[in-house]
Amino acid sequence: MICSRIASATVLAVLLLPIPSFAQAPAPPTVTVAKPVVKDIIERDDFIGRFEAIDEVEIRARVSGYLEKVLFTDGALVKEGDPLFTIDPRPYQAALEQAEATVASAQVRVEFASNDLERAESLRRSNNIAEQLLDQRRSNYLTARAELDRAQAALRNARLDLEFTEIRAPLAGRISRKLVSAGNLVNANQTILTNIVSLDPIHFYFDVDERSYLAYSRQMAGGTRTSTQAVPNQVQLTMTDEREAHRTGRLDFVDNRLDAASGTIRARAVFENKDLFLTPGLFGRVSVSGSDPYQGVLVPDESVGSDQDRRIVFVVGEDNSVATRSVRLGPRIDGYRVIRSGLKGDETVVINGLARIRPGIKVTPQMSTLPPIREAMVRNSDD
Repeated sequence: MICSRIASATVLAVLLLPIPSFAQAPAPPTVTVAKPVVKDIIERDDFIGRFEAIDEVEIRARVSGYLEKVLFTDGALVKEGDPLFTIDPRPYQAALEQAEATVASAQVRVEFASNDLERAESLRRSNNIAEQLLDQRRSNYLTARAELDRAQAALRNARLDLEFTEIRAPLAGRISRKLVSAGNLVNANQTILTNIVSLDPIHFYFDVDERSYLAYSRQMAGGTRTSTQAVPNQVQLTMTDEREAHRTGRLDFVDNRLDAASGTIRARAVFENKDLFLTPGLFGRVSVSGSDPYQGVLVPDESVGSDQDRRIVFVVGEDNSVATRSVRLGPRIDGYRVIRSGLKGDETVVINGLARIRPGIKVTPQMSTLPPIREAMVRNSDD
């Protein structure tokens, strides 16, 4: 009897114990999702380079003499044909007058020898002169003609020397400082007086790496036009103090071999420079189109994750479950990353909250819309 009472009391105590409550399952994590941006794009490659003048001339004296005048201001803009220097012309003026006198004397001798030859030929027809004497007068005439030709050549040379005493700009551009002051002796074809560089248009040289060059070559071989003789590749220029490109030029030259030391090939673009802002020696960055326009799929960089050696994005299905897609990345365009393969463009991609998810779980998606150009949105928010 006592045992049955104890057992009943034990059962009653157990029944009176509170029933433990089971923990509730955590709510699905909240993530921000959006549809990728799908639009026509052109892939572009950026290269660093330097400006160089199309034409550059070292101004040298073509005759020797003492420098008489400097006719320009250091660093000024000059036009083709503008006078720059004057060399003392008096010695060359005297040489010119001497050459003119020599020509006049030679002309008199030619005239005398011509008349003498005509008389000898008249006498020869009547057999009143020896054949040897006729030949001698003919020789005198030909010699006089040769002396006249030599005197005329010396006269032309003297006129050139006198003309060369006035040194003019061979091209339009910006001139450097004078390297020789007035009063100094300059030597013909040796003394450098100054130099001139052309400014408009202007060349931009840059080096293309071997991988990019091979990609361009394969595109052209496959029928994808990147640049032709009739329609050159348009390039965009960004200066070192700019965030956006404000000038457009064209690609007009690619070298015929790669540099064995650097593995790059030299290319050149040409830009108009009407405002003369671009100066030889400046650095800049050009953006070269690497493809024809095509419809691309773009996502934000922060939506791309990594799984060991591959790149992935998280895609939310209709049942709000998360799956991964392996993708191949391209360049950045308009603030987004180009997806070369792995996405069609109609998926719902997680763009924020990647650290809180893993494949197979369900999430609470918050839909957002990506602007066509993300960088413009970022700049406006910064302003």
